Amino acid sequence: MSSQAPNEARVIELRPSQGARPAPAPPPREPLWRDLVGDVLRRERLAQERTLKDVADEARISMPYLSEVERGRKEASSEVLAAAAHALGLGLGDLLSLAQGELTRVTSRSAQHSQTAPAAPYNGLCLAA
Repeated sequence: MSSQAPNEARVIELRPSQGARPAPAPPPREPLWRDLVGDVLRRERLAQERTLKDVADEARISMPYLSEVERGRKEASSEVLAAAAHALGLGLGDLLSLAQGELTRVTSRSAQHSQTAPAAPYNGLCLAA
Protein backbone atom coordinates (compact mmCIF):
# COMPACT_ATOMS: atom_id res chain seq x y z
CA MET A 1 0.00 0.00 0.00
CA SER A 2 1.36 3.42 -0.93
CA SER A 3 1.85 6.07 1.75
CA GLN A 4 0.66 8.66 -0.74
CA ALA A 5 -2.89 9.99 -0.37
CA PRO A 6 -5.13 9.19 -3.36
CA ASN A 7 -5.46 12.84 -4.48
CA GLU A 8 -1.82 13.83 -4.06
CA ALA A 9 0.25 14.30 -7.18
CA ARG A 10 3.68 12.78 -7.35
CA VAL A 11 6.51 15.06 -8.33
CA ILE A 12 9.09 13.43 -10.53
CA GLU A 13 12.33 15.29 -11.12
CA LEU A 14 13.73 14.86 -14.59
CA ARG A 15 17.43 15.41 -15.05
CA PRO A 16 19.00 15.97 -18.45
CA SER A 17 21.31 13.21 -19.52
CA GLN A 18 24.98 13.96 -19.42
CA GLY A 19 26.14 15.58 -22.62
CA ALA A 20 22.68 17.03 -23.40
CA ARG A 21 22.88 20.53 -24.77
CA PRO A 22 20.38 23.27 -24.00
CA ALA A 23 17.93 24.05 -26.77
CA PRO A 24 19.13 26.85 -29.07
CA ALA A 25 17.58 30.26 -28.56
CA PRO A 26 14.67 30.95 -30.89
CA PRO A 27 15.43 33.33 -33.76
CA PRO A 28 14.70 36.99 -33.03
CA ARG A 29 11.11 37.99 -33.67
CA GLU A 30 10.61 40.04 -36.82
CA PRO A 31 9.34 43.49 -35.83
CA LEU A 32 5.72 44.35 -36.50
CA TRP A 33 4.96 47.28 -38.80
CA ARG A 34 2.72 48.89 -36.17
CA ASP A 35 5.61 48.85 -33.68
CA LEU A 36 7.96 50.49 -36.17
CA VAL A 37 5.45 53.19 -37.16
CA GLY A 38 4.61 53.85 -33.51
CA ASP A 39 8.30 54.19 -32.64
CA VAL A 40 8.80 56.69 -35.46
CA LEU A 41 5.75 58.75 -34.41
CA ARG A 42 6.89 58.86 -30.79
CA ARG A 43 10.50 59.69 -31.71
CA GLU A 44 9.40 62.53 -34.00
CA ARG A 45 6.98 63.91 -31.40
CA LEU A 46 9.63 63.86 -28.67
CA ALA A 47 12.23 65.38 -31.00
CA GLN A 48 9.84 68.29 -31.49
CA GLU A 49 9.30 68.48 -27.71
CA ARG A 50 5.54 68.20 -28.18
CA THR A 51 3.03 66.57 -25.90
CA LEU A 52 0.83 63.67 -26.82
CA LYS A 53 -2.20 65.90 -26.23
CA ASP A 54 -0.88 68.62 -28.54
CA VAL A 55 -0.28 66.22 -31.46
CA ALA A 56 -3.54 64.34 -30.87
CA ASP A 57 -5.53 67.59 -30.86
CA GLU A 58 -3.88 68.83 -34.05
CA ALA A 59 -4.40 65.46 -35.75
CA ARG A 60 -8.00 65.27 -34.45
CA ILE A 61 -7.30 61.87 -32.89
CA SER A 62 -8.12 60.97 -29.31
CA MET A 63 -5.10 61.17 -27.05
CA PRO A 64 -5.53 57.59 -25.71
CA TYR A 65 -5.77 56.25 -29.27
CA LEU A 66 -2.62 58.08 -30.39
CA SER A 67 -0.84 56.74 -27.31
CA GLU A 68 -1.91 53.19 -28.27
CA VAL A 69 -0.65 53.75 -31.83
CA GLU A 70 2.70 55.03 -30.57
CA ARG A 71 3.08 51.96 -28.34
CA GLY A 72 2.25 49.60 -31.22
CA ARG A 73 -0.95 48.43 -29.55
CA LYS A 74 -3.27 49.59 -32.34
CA GLU A 75 -3.06 48.95 -36.08
CA ALA A 76 -3.94 52.46 -37.27
CA SER A 77 -5.62 53.19 -40.59
CA SER A 78 -3.80 55.13 -43.28
CA GLU A 79 -6.06 58.12 -42.53
CA VAL A 80 -5.04 58.13 -38.87
CA LEU A 81 -1.36 57.70 -39.74
CA ALA A 82 -1.56 60.53 -42.28
CA ALA A 83 -3.25 62.81 -39.74
CA ALA A 84 -0.63 62.06 -37.09
CA ALA A 85 2.19 62.53 -39.59
CA HIS A 86 0.79 65.85 -40.82
CA ALA A 87 0.41 67.05 -37.22
CA LEU A 88 4.15 66.42 -36.89
CA GLY A 89 4.96 68.21 -40.13
CA LEU A 90 5.53 65.00 -42.08
CA GLY A 91 3.79 63.53 -45.06
CA LEU A 92 2.47 59.98 -44.97
CA GLY A 93 5.29 58.98 -47.34
CA ASP A 94 7.84 60.50 -44.95
CA LEU A 95 6.42 58.50 -42.05
CA LEU A 96 6.42 55.26 -44.02
CA SER A 97 9.93 55.91 -45.32
CA LEU A 98 11.23 56.48 -41.79
CA ALA A 99 9.50 53.29 -40.63
CA GLN A 100 11.01 51.37 -43.55
CA GLY A 101 14.45 52.70 -42.60
CA GLU A 102 13.87 51.54 -39.04
CA LEU A 103 12.81 48.10 -40.32
CA THR A 104 15.99 47.86 -42.41
CA ARG A 105 18.13 48.91 -39.45
CA VAL A 106 16.50 46.46 -37.02
CA THR A 107 16.50 43.49 -39.40
CA SER A 108 20.09 44.04 -40.54
CA ARG A 109 21.19 44.18 -36.89
CA SER A 110 19.41 40.89 -36.12
CA ALA A 111 20.89 39.33 -39.29
CA GLN A 112 24.37 40.33 -38.16
CA HIS A 113 23.67 38.82 -34.75
CA SER A 114 22.51 35.53 -36.23
CA GLN A 115 25.61 35.32 -38.44
CA THR A 116 27.89 35.64 -35.43
CA ALA A 117 25.94 33.16 -33.28
CA PRO A 118 27.27 29.63 -33.41
CA ALA A 119 25.20 27.19 -35.39
CA ALA A 120 23.27 24.62 -33.43
CA PRO A 121 24.88 21.21 -33.66
CA TYR A 122 23.05 18.56 -35.62
CA ASN A 123 21.79 15.94 -33.21
CA GLY A 124 20.23 13.53 -35.70
CA LEU A 125 16.66 14.68 -35.19
CA CYS A 126 14.83 15.74 -38.32
CA LEU A 127 11.23 16.88 -38.52
CA ALA A 128 9.24 17.20 -41.70
CA ALA A 129 6.07 19.19 -42.19
